[in-house]
Amino acid sequence: MTLNQKITDTACDAAFTGKEIHPWDSGPVVAELQGLLRAHGYTIRIIDGDFGSLTEAAVRSFQKKHGLRINGVVGPQTWAALKSTVQPGTRVLRLGYTGNDVYELQGLLQVNGYEVSRTGIFDRKTKLAIKDFQQKHKLKDNGIVNSITWTLLRGGYPQPTPPKEPFWLPSFLKWR
Repeated sequence: MTLNQKITDTACDAAFTGKEIHPWDSGPVVAELQGLLRAHGYTIRIIDGDFGSLTEAAVRSFQKKHGLRINGVVGPQTWAALKSTVQPGTRVLRLGYTGNDVYELQGLLQVNGYEVSRTGIFDRKTKLAIKDFQQKHKLKDNGIVNSITWTLLRGGYPQPTPPKEPFWLPSFLKWR
């Protein structure tokens, strides 16, 4: 195994993990979690960075569906399942995000002539490439990959729509 391969493997491993987070935590890492859950079809109305009861219910439902320990805590296995199965184009991407969709984004950037590494980590070089792409296509050049940027990167093909996943809302005692 070459040094470059080891670096790439380590970066890819890092792309599918994350800090362990618990219900009632808050911050950007929770916002990323909420975006991933929404991309997987769970009803997360507001991505606010607060790990409240609705986010916890979605996490527990996701864990159950994927045969993970159902504890509402997002640890290495839950992060890996969320990030490796997320479909490209189903969530908004920004600096610091990681996962399979970021890996695919970097591949699309390469196809469009940008020299970025495919690590699955939305780093500064990826952001600069996105900003340049957005400028060339007369989009708001904020380095955030939304549905319009995804569509243009794909050559005009629209993004897939995430499937809707039902989950139990204890406060309403019904399926939504």
